[in-house]
Amino acid sequence: MPVARTLLLLAALAPAAPGALGAQAGRWKDIGKTSTGNTVQMDPKSVTTKDGIITASFRVAYVTPVEYPKGKVTVVRAIGMFKCDARTVALKESTSYIDEKAGKVADRSAPKIPGFGPAFTSNFSGVALDYLCPKK
Repeated sequence: MPVARTLLLLAALAPAAPGALGAQAGRWKDIGKTSTGNTVQMDPKSVTTKDGIITASFRVAYVTPVEYPKGKVTVVRAIGMFKCDARTVALKESTSYIDEKAGKVADRSAPKIPGFGPAFTSNFSGVALDYLCPKK
């Protein structure tokens, strides 16, 4: 095999550098879309279960950016907690990004005591609940 072809093959198989788009894409798995058409992604390595509660990290890239006082939010990352038996969800923390790659944050929240409630298909919670807790 010619050297140039071998190097090209190795480059194609090598993992992307940290922070590169390829690394970002490799971390997140598409799990569905919200009712407004936004793709919901989950980090499979973040999924844990304790005392019947599933916790996982999610990412939602908005098809149409959402206006915030600090600018247009294009991506939200969140950590959600799910009770499959009750079909409820609680938000552990959420970060809204104006520019995710640059780390420019519009808003960050983390309730001291997350409260469980119904999931909604207009945000990640309904998609995530259906993915993590499929109806029987």
